Amino acid sequence: MARQVLLIEDEPNIIEAISFILSRDGWDVRTHSGGENAMEIVRARQPDLIILDVMLPHRSGFELLTDIRADPDLGQTPVLMLTARGQRKDREMAERAGASLFMTKPFSNAEMLEAVRTLASDAA
Repeated sequence: MARQVLLIEDEPNIIEAISFILSRDGWDVRTHSGGENAMEIVRARQPDLIILDVMLPHRSGFELLTDIRADPDLGQTPVLMLTARGQRKDREMAERAGASLFMTKPFSNAEMLEAVRTLASDAA
């Protein structure tokens, strides 16, 4: 059975690109495009890995990551944070919130695939 990744991202082009890259690599990719009810989706899906955008409508990725890390059932789930802003402050906030890995946009297909494979193997 394919491992499941939950992509929480609001940009349709990025959703399409990541879904294509990871599906081709054998991942079962599920998507959600906002922060408002994202925790309900995460709890329902129980993904093996989460790719989480920093800037989402209604709630930030940092807020969601804090909730994920505080949840006893989800706290150990690997989370790859994505942001269009690669400033040091953003990276530090992601680390403090508990991001497993941090990636700035734009990224290459190879970078995304390598990051997801690394997080999956670290979690196994």
